This record gives sequence, structure tokens and C-alpha cells, in this order.
Amino acid sequence: MLILGIESSCDETAAAVVRDGREIVSSVIASQIEMHKPWGGVVPELASREHLEKIEPIVAAAIAQAGISFSDIDAIAVTQGPGLIGSLLVGVCYAKSLAYSLGIPIVGVNHIEGHVYSVAFENPPVEYPALGLIVSGGHTNIFHIPEEGQYKVVSRTRDDAAGEAFDKVAKMLGLGYPGGPIIEKLALLGDTSGVKFPKAKISDGRPDLSFSGLKTAVARYIRENGIAPMTNGDEPSQEIKDLAASFQAAVVHALVGTLEKLADELQPKTLIVAGGVACNLALISAAEDAGKRLGLPVYFPSKHLSTDNAAMIAAAGYRQLVQGDNAKLDMTADVTMRLQNVDNEEAELRQLHVKYRL
Repeated sequence: MLILGIESSCDETAAAVVRDGREIVSSVIASQIEMHKPWGGVVPELASREHLEKIEPIVAAAIAQAGISFSDIDAIAVTQGPGLIGSLLVGVCYAKSLAYSLGIPIVGVNHIEGHVYSVAFENPPVEYPALGLIVSGGHTNIFHIPEEGQYKVVSRTRDDAAGEAFDKVAKMLGLGYPGGPIIEKLALLGDTSGVKFPKAKISDGRPDLSFSGLKTAVARYIRENGIAPMTNGDEPSQEIKDLAASFQAAVVHALVGTLEKLADELQPKTLIVAGGVACNLALISAAEDAGKRLGLPVYFPSKHLSTDNAAMIAAAGYRQLVQGDNAKLDMTADVTMRLQNVDNEEAELRQLHVKYRL
């Protein structure tokens, strides 16, 4: 089965052709990073306008790269949510129109589930139960996945997503946007023990995550030590390098420590680490070490599949299509879309505490 995947939830316009959920035939991604850099983050109105301009040529490029015609496509999978409403609507409306004109099935895919499936292409098949850490600029959750397509939130951030914290700290230091790659580069030259940051404590005892306090601690350290934000052309001081290394180490320790604790308790057969932050080398190394201690395989997507892409959407959509869960053409974007099969208690807690900010 050849599936055309379409992704437009935030600031990447992407299309891919995937065969049977595991073989990438083509993948094309247009990033908006350069456009949003001057603003230090994604501007929703600019993002949706850019998607409108790029969606048709990107899909056409994916079809051409695959060496097929539109008539060869068996189905379409499109990101339905969560995400920015304007961005999502561009992809959903285009995908519905295309599916209608071709007379083929369409499915709406949860963007977070797409990240879970981003490991499907370059790793052995996932053995269940699995434990998945999805960590990016908009999401930081750990899911218990007892079987394919079944999800239970067992940990989530109470405030900032990890990737969001990277961006905000980078902004404090005048490092530019996006913050993750810049901080990671500086951290390689710094001392991870150079600055002692406090560990977040969740008052109700749940194994959740919090990065707001860490971000505040960084701001306080900058203020108390008189660290001026960098400007273009500045060479970062050793103090900034040490701060970047210590901040990154604190984030990685919180993520992997929580993942390892839950793995020890829930006894999964596979660990999954995915999302935009999953290409961070410090996180990869720490997760692999945890996997060795636990005697578990750890699956990561490659770098180009860590950030938002359409191949992962097609892979996630394949399962729905095989099960016959086709969407109707009145489907629309859903910015609060949740993964299915989460028990009521977890769903209520998530609605209270999780903030999806893309």
C-alpha cells in the first residue's frame, strides 16, 4: 500500500510517500526556521501563510521524487492535531480535497502518535509493551504502550516542554532560535557540573516533569552573575559554555531518570525516544546507557525523522487504514486532539496539566 503522508502542524510543510508503513519511498520537508528566526519563535499567522504557499509544490515534489503519479497513491494520511489551527487547516483541507478528487481513503493522524512511529523505518519492529518518551518543543510526555495503538500517559510536563525550555534559555543568552542545536553545540565545550541547578520536585509524588523552575534558575544565575546576552559576532565565554552544558545536563537527567524509573516499574520490552529533542546527542547517550542498565533496546529516529516530517504521519496512518478506520470528509483540524485509549483518570489529569504549545 502506497500512502501519501502530509504534515503541517507547526512550521514544517512536509509530504512523503511510504510503502506499507515501513519503507520511505520519498520525503520532502520545507522548514520555516529562517523566516521565524527574527521573532525568536514560531509566528502562527506567518506559518499558516507559508504552508498555503508551499503545500502544493511540496506534495508534487514528493510524488515526483517517488517516481509515481497521483493515481498510484492508495490512501492519504494527514496530521489532524494537535498543533497550530491555521497550519493544521492548510494540510487537512488540502488532503481532503486531494482524497476526494482521487477517490481514495483518508485518515487523520495524531501528531504525537506520528512521533512514536518515527522509529518504524530504521529499527527492528517494536516489541510490546513499550515505553515511549516523546520530547520536543511542544510536547514532553512518557507513554506506556501495552500494545500497538494503545496509549496511557504515565508522565508529562507540568509546564514547559523540554524543547521550549531550550529555546527560552537560548533567548536569555542571546544565542538565537531554535535554541536546542545551539545549546547542544556550546555544551560540548562546557563543564556539565559548572553550575548546580535544583531538581524539580512534584508535590503530589507523581513521576511528572517540570522545567519552569529550571528555566527560572537559569534566569537568576544570569542576573546574579551579570552575564550579558550575546550579540552577533560575539565569542561565547567559558561561563556561557558551562551554563549551557549544565542546563542541558539537568534536562537530560530529568528526562532519562524519569524514563528509567518508569521502565523499572512497568517492565517494557522496548524503549522509544522520539521528537525534535531526540536527536540531542547527550540525550541519546544517556538513554542508551539507561537501556543497557535495564537490558532493553532503545529505538531512536534518525535526525531527519526526529523533527516534524510526513513519513511518520504515513506510518501511523497505515495502522488505521489496515484496520479500516477511515475518516469522513467532514473531518477537520483538532488543536486539542488526544491519543486514544487513555483511561479516564489520566485523561482528566492531562487536561488539567499538559499544555500543548507548538
